[in-house]
Amino acid sequence: MAGATASGEQGWSSRTAFILAAVGAAVGLGNIWRFPTLAGENGGGAFVLVYIAFVVLLGLPLVLSEILLGRTGGSDAIGSMRNVAEQSGRSKRWGALGALQITAGFLILSFYSVVAGWVINYVFISGGDFFGALFAGDPFSVAFNGETQDQITGRMGDLFADPMRLIILHVLFMAATVGIVASGVHDGIEKAAKWLMPAFFVLLIIITIYGAFTGNFAEAVAFMFTPDFSKITPIVLNEALGQALFSLSLAAGGLLTYGAYVSKDVNLAPTAGLIALADTSVAILAGLMIFPIVFAVGLDPAGGPALIFQTLPVAFNVMPGGALVGMVFFILIFFAALTSSISLLEGPTAWTMDRFGWGRKKAALIVGMVAWLIGVACALGYNMWSDVRLLGFWNIFAETDILDTLDGFTGKIMLPLGALFVAIFVGWRADANVVKAQSGLSGGMFILWRFLVAWAAPVAVSLVLIFGLLPGLLGE
Repeated sequence: MAGATASGEQGWSSRTAFILAAVGAAVGLGNIWRFPTLAGENGGGAFVLVYIAFVVLLGLPLVLSEILLGRTGGSDAIGSMRNVAEQSGRSKRWGALGALQITAGFLILSFYSVVAGWVINYVFISGGDFFGALFAGDPFSVAFNGETQDQITGRMGDLFADPMRLIILHVLFMAATVGIVASGVHDGIEKAAKWLMPAFFVLLIIITIYGAFTGNFAEAVAFMFTPDFSKITPIVLNEALGQALFSLSLAAGGLLTYGAYVSKDVNLAPTAGLIALADTSVAILAGLMIFPIVFAVGLDPAGGPALIFQTLPVAFNVMPGGALVGMVFFILIFFAALTSSISLLEGPTAWTMDRFGWGRKKAALIVGMVAWLIGVACALGYNMWSDVRLLGFWNIFAETDILDTLDGFTGKIMLPLGALFVAIFVGWRADANVVKAQSGLSGGMFILWRFLVAWAAPVAVSLVLIFGLLPGLLGE
């Protein structure tokens, strides 16, 4: 079933392979870290309900749009946009949309690798705890045995203060990502997805079952699925929509590039539906995995970004089998981070191959090295360059370090802009016959999809942009 891009790059061997790779691109730290954090901070059930609605009404139509553009264009992200624009009688300048996407993905990769390095750090720590307990004859002991809560939470501060350790961890993760992408679509990306995604789901289910039996599962379910509609505010709506876009890996170049490797005989509409369903299911399961543990030990579900790296380790310190579960938990997050980083690197790698005629190994290595260098600056932003403010002149970034500035700039500006222009192009500029033939939709379903892409998505994504930039525009 394998297709091929205009440059001759071999495509996916099967529809299943594509789905696993695309789900891997979407499932990442956004599901395991960001979703529970936002759900905890925004009232639980109300946020979850709005998030699911946005995934169905806006996220899914845009996922189909990006995959469709990739397969129709049959090239890297920039080349695909130019090709579809030409087929539709539009300016090739629409290739700039592809450039925006792969640039966003490249910048995200640079700091994403640093954050994934934190995960590796905790894999080593929790693995040391478990194997130490195993050799001591107590494999089901708690994690961080003998450490106080302050010592456990202080581990992140110790890591941030150690630039060499941050950089080494960053090297390890980027090397793994480059190695997989350099091996090709079949032998690298596809094989990684076939092994990592099933392993990821098995580990996710295991820890969710653990939380159900040892944690406060009933309170977690009530928190996540009992909506308090009084908590639905414009901010909650904006956060839920932003998470829907971020979680599905939209506008980062990955889906657009992966779409180019999809054979013409694959029906894209149900395939896109499976990708969105799997991604959303992971986010919901992540909440059901984390919140029972949080509630069982009386911790705050609105713990914010510290939830994964500081709050949960405290929970593993007091729960039975915490050493083993902690190790499995951080391995799970590592798998999720790796499958996402692969798609972030594949976009600019594919473009570099097409633009300069480089081989895949050379392209992946050079792109990865440049991203790694930017990531080094992000790592140093926590210590040696802690006073550096890349966009200090802008109010919303005046107090953020290098990593948080890149995160905010890509998340609040580049990704929403990319999604907005995809909606405008597919909904208004692309030839209707071209997109209809590729979408796999007909009749009323095609009309509904085109309406959501052309009208609902631009309005909603514009609101994400406005709310993301409003504090800076108002000087707040």
